[in-house]
Amino acid sequence: MATTDLTQRPAGSRPPGRPLSSELSDQLVAVAMDILADEGWGRLNSDRVAARAKAGKAGIYRRWPTMAALARHALTTTTLVEVPADAGSLSADLCGLLVRWTQPLDRAERAAASLVGAARHDEELRAGLDEALLRPLGRAVREIASREAARGHELPAERVALLGSVLEALWWQRYTSFAVTPRSTTEVEQLVADVLVPIVEPERVAAGS
Repeated sequence: MATTDLTQRPAGSRPPGRPLSSELSDQLVAVAMDILADEGWGRLNSDRVAARAKAGKAGIYRRWPTMAALARHALTTTTLVEVPADAGSLSADLCGLLVRWTQPLDRAERAAASLVGAARHDEELRAGLDEALLRPLGRAVREIASREAARGHELPAERVALLGSVLEALWWQRYTSFAVTPRSTTEVEQLVADVLVPIVEPERVAAGS
């Protein structure tokens, strides 16, 4: 298979020929996730994926033209940010959003974290992190703001946008810290009360001071 054939086919498009095995696709993705999570982006290559999956490299390149395309697809199979259940208040909803911070990075998060540095120079990896992390985080923030509006307190759009930006920064910090120590529930609650709620409700904080 010529290199030009691999680079010219758009990521995610199905190549010509017989139908691809979904079972093998899932296996290749699982192997890629394991390598990213346990060894990092620098160790993800077609030889290692093929050897671990007991598959041919041609089977990989029929599905994804590059390792970056495979990594991007692998991220789409994970859930990095979940919309928390409605807990009845803004602060409780934000605590629910950050509940993962009370736990170590899981396999999916370790895989995503391994791509952060390389994503600065690779558009495919940036797109993968955007799809798997930033967009779901944005949806979660908008849903939390929508709930607050339904409770009779509509948050200013610019404040909601600022909240989203701060949460993004906090998530990148979680992924790039060399030693990620889980926070206690009390620490998460304090972060929400002292940092996040004042971003969107400065008037309430001022009134309570």
